[in-house]
Amino acid sequence: MKTGTRKVAVCASAALLAAGWIAASSHADETKSRSITVDGGARTYLLHVPANHDPGKKMALVLVLHGATQSPESAERMSGMSELADREDFLVAYPRGTGRLPTWNSGNCCGYALNNKIDDVAFIRALIDKLEREYPVDSKRVYVTGISNGAMMSFRLACDLSERVAAIAPVEGAQNLACRPSNRVSVLVFHGTADRLVPFDGGSTPFQVGGRRTDTPVMDTVAFWAGKDGCSSAPVGQKTPAVHTTLYPDCQDGAGVQLYAIQGGRHMWPGTRLSGNDVRATEIMWAFFEQHPKP
Repeated sequence: MKTGTRKVAVCASAALLAAGWIAASSHADETKSRSITVDGGARTYLLHVPANHDPGKKMALVLVLHGATQSPESAERMSGMSELADREDFLVAYPRGTGRLPTWNSGNCCGYALNNKIDDVAFIRALIDKLEREYPVDSKRVYVTGISNGAMMSFRLACDLSERVAAIAPVEGAQNLACRPSNRVSVLVFHGTADRLVPFDGGSTPFQVGGRRTDTPVMDTVAFWAGKDGCSSAPVGQKTPAVHTTLYPDCQDGAGVQLYAIQGGRHMWPGTRLSGNDVRATEIMWAFFEQHPKP
């Protein structure tokens, strides 16, 4: 997608918003830059409307959160989510964190957002509200993914916005906050066993934006969600040279909890050219999302 096709949207009345939906539908192959006012300040995001979508049909919403110091544009390129959205007919938003090198306040990370106590949960809540007003979003099919600091923010949204989020699929992140979800949230985790920035087994590393922190072990987080979602305590495992999968069956209210442990995987989105593996994370997480709407 050429950056020249991105256009900045302005605030409008309800009538103009309806007209904006028609315009978006006629240029659905474009990803557009838009803004929203939250707590008196402007926040921005990219929005991709699926090609050839029927405006009368409800569709899922997927939020893709960039890593620390990255951008919404890089998250779009890395994940390939817009291309998948065109094939599978769902709406994709790529929110931007705060700061010159943008970050998310995910609990104990990262950088500007953490240091300035930015309320990113309020931003995402307001963004979901806005998109549900402007587009035929199915409120039971709101999903979140992200990488690194964006994955950490995905976990925070599952904890603090569980009444809105049906499922998350964090990539190379850690859940480093007290988590008390009011609703069940399905969780699919992708994590490389050789990740040095967010270690699979947790602990502290020097390779962190804004200083050291302690990360929760991946298996502890997966077990936490299996408990919250009322899953069986006896997980089902499958191993290949590339990935070890762990699935917790019999979760309550249609929830699901799964782990893809990428063997030798580094701090990258699985399935990309540089990742060194062919685990097609984007397609796998969409299949998981489809199977786990809100009840």
